[in-house]
Formats: sequence, C-alpha cells, structure tokens
Amino acid sequence: MTDRTESVESMEQLALVWRAMVLDRDPDADVRDLPGIAVRWADCRFAFWNCVTLTDVDADPALLKERLCQAADLMRAKRHPGFLWLFEDLLGAEARAQMETAAEKAGLAYAFPGTGMAGDFLPLPEPAHPELTFVRVTTDEHLRAYADLNARAYGFPLADGRDGLLGSRLWKNGVHAYLGLRDGVPVTCAATVEADGRLFVALVATAPEGQRRGYGEAVTRKALYEGARATGLTRATLHATAAGAPVYPRIGFRPNSPMRFYGLNR
Repeated sequence: MTDRTESVESMEQLALVWRAMVLDRDPDADVRDLPGIAVRWADCRFAFWNCVTLTDVDADPALLKERLCQAADLMRAKRHPGFLWLFEDLLGAEARAQMETAAEKAGLAYAFPGTGMAGDFLPLPEPAHPELTFVRVTTDEHLRAYADLNARAYGFPLADGRDGLLGSRLWKNGVHAYLGLRDGVPVTCAATVEADGRLFVALVATAPEGQRRGYGEAVTRKALYEGARATGLTRATLHATAAGAPVYPRIGFRPNSPMRFYGLNR
C-alpha cells in the first residue's frame, strides 16, 4: 500500500468501527455519511463516541474551509461535546498548509494530536507480563473498570467514561476487550474488533500510576493475539495518541497519516 492508501484505510476504519460503537451505545444515534463528512455521534457524555471526520481525498483549501464549517455546525447542534478527527494526509498540500487558519475561522479549537497506524504482522506470540494477569471483559463490572481506566488516562470524569460503555452488549460479546490486572486490580486495558478484514485496536488505556511499565504494550498484544486467534486476520489498524505512538511500532505497526483532533471553540 502507498502512504495515501493507508491514510484512506485509516479514515475508513474509523468510520466503520465508530458506526458500530455509536449504534451500540444508542440505536438512534446520528450515523450519517454526508458528502465529505462521516458523522458518528452518540451524543453521550463519553466524548470519543461523538465524532465527525472528513472523508474527501486531496481536498483543496476552498473545499476544506467548507467542510470545516459544516463539521462545526454539526457539532454545535449537539448536546454533548465531541471531536472532529482530521487525517492530514487526506488533504491537498495547499489545504494542509492552511488547515490551522481554516479550523480557527470555522470556530474549531485544536485539542490534541494523533497518528494513524497499520501493519501486516499477525499472529503474534502469546503475550505475557511478569506483573499482569489478563481477563477478558465479559461483565458489567469489567466494563466499569475498562471505562474508568479510559477516563483516568484521558482526563475525563469517571461518569463520562461509564456513560460510554456501561450496558454495552457489543463490548461483552463482539469485542476482544481485555483488562490487565496487577495484584487483582485493573491497571491497563485494550480491545480489538473485526472490521472489514482487519483488527481495529480501540480504547487502549493505562492508569496514571501504572504507566511506563510496559502494561499498555502487553495488554494490546493480548487483545491482538486473541483477536487474531479468533478471526484468523493478519492485518491490524489503530489511531494512536501521542503517548501510544512510540509503543505500537514495537508491536509491528507503521505510522501513516498524522491526525489532529478538534473541539468547538466555545
């Protein structure tokens, strides 16, 4: 694959997986594919389930400005905040040079960076970590622990994280979601889900007091190992935060498009 092709893949994987996640959270969620914009918005308190992304390839500055204004208008019409996920490599060179100014004029505020990643490297050896035991998420108690780890790692209120995951059927059955426990206490988590012939890695998080101990890498390997064993798939994709970006190449992922997350400039 070329870099541009992998960037398109990264965007399409987000749209596909988030459709399932958002509809699992709310069957009446706003899930629309508009010209140049994919809306995946549960309108819940968990901001990651409130997502719009731009889908045009090689957009010029005028089209980018139009799409950013449309995305901001969509976001303003919602009750709960969320993010615009922008894949930089999908933009034309001129549009990319002007994206910051265009986003600001549209009323969007830069939140944090990300990186699309993918690789053909599965199956992995069965993972292990000397300080961890792994448990698959199958109960509401497991889901609460998973949600709380994400809330703590990403700086959300616990109630917001729980609003995104508690009560989910998908996360207890269709997702290969794992907790890493140290002395019986959940300290890290990761999940994979099948998406169009790939495994997509979602919502990796480690408790602040457990970071820089290899926990996130270990539990991600576990989720990939079990997902590949169950599906036979050999390719995986993910969207990395700045904290995770150095970790995933050690597993076998290669970066493709830089990403930028925007919220509304309220």
